This record gives sequence, structure tokens and C-alpha cells, in this order.
Amino acid sequence: MSRPVLVLNAGSSSLKYQVVDPATGGTRTRGHVERIEDGGFDGALDSVLADLREAGIDEGDLAAVGHRVVHGGDRFSGPTVVDDAVLDAIDDLSRLAPLHNPPAVAGIRAARAAYPSLSQVAVFDTAWFADLPAAAATYAIDAELAARLGIRRYGMHGTSHEYVAQRAADLLGRGLADLDLITLHLGNGASVAAVRGGRPVDTSMGLTPLEGLVMGTRAGDLDPGVVVHLLRHGDLDVDGLEDLLHHRSGLLGLSGHHDLRDVQAAMDDGDDRAQLAYDVYCHRIRGYVGAYLAVLGGADALVLTAGVGEHDTRVRADALAGLERLGIAIDTDLNEADDDGPRRISLDGSPVAVLVVPTNEELAIARQVVELLG
Repeated sequence: MSRPVLVLNAGSSSLKYQVVDPATGGTRTRGHVERIEDGGFDGALDSVLADLREAGIDEGDLAAVGHRVVHGGDRFSGPTVVDDAVLDAIDDLSRLAPLHNPPAVAGIRAARAAYPSLSQVAVFDTAWFADLPAAAATYAIDAELAARLGIRRYGMHGTSHEYVAQRAADLLGRGLADLDLITLHLGNGASVAAVRGGRPVDTSMGLTPLEGLVMGTRAGDLDPGVVVHLLRHGDLDVDGLEDLLHHRSGLLGLSGHHDLRDVQAAMDDGDDRAQLAYDVYCHRIRGYVGAYLAVLGGADALVLTAGVGEHDTRVRADALAGLERLGIAIDTDLNEADDDGPRRISLDGSPVAVLVVPTNEELAIARQVVELLG
């Protein structure tokens, strides 16, 4: 029996953990430490270690520790064993993911101190998109300036998109290399990818996790002129603008609610702001699906995953409504069936299969860790 991997996913104020057997996909234990104050990840990890000891798991029982890191920039294109130089580089890349990389750095430092004999491996959300086609990765700004500052489309949620793409191929009984897919990761953060033959050819998130779909607190696509206008006339400095775009936009900015369940409850009570937020959310999804059908020249399947994609029957139906002429048609009974496993929810005979595939980023990270370490 292989030794499991401890996978840590450090957020801005929370730390998720899971002990995963990469060979079987089984989970020994998992948990979630919330409300971490001001980067206090040493205390959070102490809580995790106590939980692991209670589950009978000590340092010697683990193969390694894998860490989810959102942004690897143009430096990291695959899983990487963390040393001091790597940790410094991840910290430096906080300029591209100021809300996500700093807690990852704090989590890695705490884990290195707690488990000094174990390899610490960083797995990057951006890595899967490292070889995006130049036409998709390039922004149309001054080329020399973009090159100097590393400005390009990096993409996020790559671990999830890659995992569900392969699971979709398994569900369809076809080789991933033979499929064209659109994968939709719909959670509090959300992104979409166009996947041809197992490799991404476009994705909605860009230099940072701000671009693309409407999210819980992030605006998604925004005219750059809006940013300039806000700086000139909105009584905002750079820090205030960053706070607005990361924390006070998206569903929250439109409706006052960041959780889509609360948005739906409010709109059902007649709240016009909530209804508009929901309509904008679904409209943006529908627009990206259409765009990526064009990028791919048609698709074999559309794959929905993450919290909203896996569980919200209403969003799945409304966001994909009216796409029948593009080959996408939802079966109402299949969509609303009480089922948590991978499944098809499209009408029989529709040209594009619509699949719901639960993501498992922790398992994907654990497998990348053991593959790297051999």
C-alpha cells in the first residue's frame, strides 16, 4: 500500500487539508480550518496536525506534502519541489495573485517547519495553461512592456480543468486526445477552458484571477477604461481599486450577496438587484460557451464542475438555455436527479454531451506529487 500525501490548500483566511492515497484515490482524513487571522498559519497547521494525530497519521506515515499554489507565472510550468529559492519566487509572484499566493507561502513555511523530513511540493493552478497558443495567451498591448513585466494570459483552476477533462473522457468511453471539450469550473471563483485533444487552447482567467466569468466577489470581464475612470473619478487609489475588484464586485457588488444560493433566495422574494445579478451571471457563462464553441469549431462535450457546476440545477438549466441550435440541450429530469456522481444530463441524441463531473483537486495534486517524486 502506498503512503498517502497530505494536500494543503491555503486560502486568504482558511486552510483546507486532505490526506489522499494517490493510488486508490481514497481519503484517510480531511478538514477545513476557517477564520485564520492575519496569516496565522502556524496555529492553523497546529490544528491540522492535531487532527492528523487523532486519525493516527504521523510524519512517517506520509509520502510528502502537496500545496496548491494559484500563480506560478512564467517560472513554474509543472509541480516543483520547494526549496528556499522556489519559496522566494512564489512569494514574488504575489504581485500577480495578491490574495492567493501569500497564504500559500505562509502555509508552505508552516508545513516545512512542522514536517522537516518531508518533501514539500508546489502544484500550480497556472501550470496546465503554460503552453496556451500564443494567439490566446497574448494581450494586444505594447509587446516590449508586456515581455518585461510578464503580462500574458496565465489561466487558473488548471488542476481542476485537467482532472475533469480526463474524467469526462472516461465517462464517454473515449480517449481524451480525440475529444474537444469546454470545461466550466463554477464555484465562488469561476473559469472556463476550451480543451482540444487534452490540451487547453483558451481560458477565461488571464494575468490574474479577475478576468472572465462573474464570480462571488470578482467582476470578471471589465472594460479597462472602467479602471481608468475609477482611478480618475471614483476617489479610489490603487489599493482601493484592488479591494473593489477582488472583494466588492461580482455577485456581491450587484446584489449584496456573494453566495449564489442567497442570490437565488433573494430573487425568489422579488429582489430586482438579485435577479439582475443572476441574469448577468448566466449571460456571461452562455457567452463564453458560445465563444469557445467557435474557438474549437464545435465540441464533443461540455463539462460542469465545482460547487455551483456540480450542485446547482437551476444555473445549469438557465445558463445553457437557448443553445439547442448549437447542439446543447439539457434533459430536465436528468439535470434535477439526485445524483452526486459523474453523469450525463443532456438529451439523448444531442450533438454536444453535457456532463456533470465532480472535481477532485486534492487527488490530482497528490498524483502530481508522487509522479514528480517517483
